[in-house]
Amino acid sequence: MSALTLTILYTLFVWWFSTGAILWLDGLPQRSYRYSLGGASVLTLFALQGLADSASDTSASAAVIAFTASLMVWGWLEMSFLMGFITGPRRTACPPGARGWRRARYACEAVLHHEIALAAGALLVAAVTWNGDNLTGLWTYLILWAMRTSAKLNVFLGVRNLSESFLPDHLHYLQTYFARKPMNLLFPFPVIAATTIATLLWRLAINAVDGSFEAVSLGFLATLLSLAVLEHWFLVLPIPADTLWKWGMASRKPVGDAERRSASPS
Repeated sequence: MSALTLTILYTLFVWWFSTGAILWLDGLPQRSYRYSLGGASVLTLFALQGLADSASDTSASAAVIAFTASLMVWGWLEMSFLMGFITGPRRTACPPGARGWRRARYACEAVLHHEIALAAGALLVAAVTWNGDNLTGLWTYLILWAMRTSAKLNVFLGVRNLSESFLPDHLHYLQTYFARKPMNLLFPFPVIAATTIATLLWRLAINAVDGSFEAVSLGFLATLLSLAVLEHWFLVLPIPADTLWKWGMASRKPVGDAERRSASPS
């Protein structure tokens, strides 16, 4: 089995498993969130050290370390959002009748702190890999950031599948900022751009020497970007994407009105 094939399989597994693991932890009682995020914080510190140590190493193993470490940093940010620690100053539903720029402003306020955290994460990853020859981790983070931003904009503008089931109970108010439509005018542009870039990355990865740093690094980036494009198509096709992570949402249980009204963690 070629190194590129192993790279693809590893990316697929990490993408599937890490998403499900975060959803599972997020489905546990809110009192467990601090412990989950605390443990993730320790792992993130190791991840940042791994990014720094591998930045000047251009071996295939260093590409694996950088890619994995960057995903761990991203995972911490995802957990901090889904668990309600870092969201935005507005934690209420969109006011009825809000339209146009007013609705857009309210939506930005609902996720503003998280967006700032994502930008800070990009700067942090860039800082620890600065002047390094191995930028696998940085490019991994930038792909995740760009495609997640695109997905958020598309959900705001309107798509068929809003993936509301992924939202925990304490973030249900975010659904009021979503719009359900067959598609919106923005959707084709990021999909076409990402597909074009992914195609170029695949060509470079396939033509690189098998097992080399270039082949492994480009393989990670090409696979990750292709998965991000697939996730975009999940937004508009009649396909229940949450089926892939049904096991991750098995920890969720119906909550009573009293718990539903409880304050989010801060």
